[in-house]
Amino acid sequence: MTAADFATDPAVAPAAVDWYFDPISPFSYLAFERLPQVLPAATRVRYVPVLFAGLLRHWGNVGPAEIPPKRRFTFEHVAWIAHRDEVPLAMPAAHPFNPLPLLRLAVALELEGRLSRETLAPLLHFVWRHGHVPQRQAEFAALCGALGVPAAALAREPVKARLREHGDEAVARGVFGVPTAVLPGDPAGQLFWGLDALDMLAARLRRDPFFASGAFRAAGALPPGEGRADAPKPAGP
Repeated sequence: MTAADFATDPAVAPAAVDWYFDPISPFSYLAFERLPQVLPAATRVRYVPVLFAGLLRHWGNVGPAEIPPKRRFTFEHVAWIAHRDEVPLAMPAAHPFNPLPLLRLAVALELEGRLSRETLAPLLHFVWRHGHVPQRQAEFAALCGALGVPAAALAREPVKARLREHGDEAVARGVFGVPTAVLPGDPAGQLFWGLDALDMLAARLRRDPFFASGAFRAAGALPPGEGRADAPKPAGP
C-alpha cells in the first residue's frame, strides 16, 4: 500500500484516529471540544495521554510558557479562541503545573477500558472549565471519586509504565507536541498537530485528493537550508 492509496482509496482510508494529549495544554482542551464537529460520526478515537514535557525534552524544545512574550500571547490567544467559539473557559490559578496526576488518572481509566470521550471530558474540564490544578488535593480527590478511580491507584507501577510507553510510542511516531492526531496504519506517518490542524485532519478523513498530490509531497520533502549554527554572524561596529 502506498501513501497515495492510503490517502485517497475508500477501501483503505482509516476510520480511526490516535489522539495524543496532555491536560496541561489549553489547546488540547479546545481541540477536544471541537473534535465532534471535525470527525466523521463513525470515526473511532483512541485517546492517548502523553507527558508534553517529555516530548519537549526529547526534541530539545521549550514550551510556550517558558518564553515570556509567547506565554502572554498564548493565553490571550486561548481566551480569544474560546470567546470566538463560545467554549467555556476558566484559566487555572497558575500555569504551568504538574499534570502527572491527571495523566495517570487518564491512564488508569484506559487500563480499565474506560477512557472515552465521556470520561475524558470531566478530566479536561477540571482544569480548563473549573480552573483547578491536580495539586489542589480536595478537588482532585473529588474528580477521582466521580470517575470511580481510587487516588491510590495512580501510584501503581502499571499506570506509570503505560504512561511511559505512550511517551515512547509518541516519540517513535514523530509526535513533538500536543494535541496531535495520527492515523493508524498510515505508511506516510502524517501528523496533524495542534488546534489549527483540525481542518486539515477533517480534509484527510474526507479523502481529499490533495494529500496524494505532487504539491503536498513536495512540501513534505522540502530540504533543510541553513540552521542557526550556520548563519553568518553580524559584523561588529
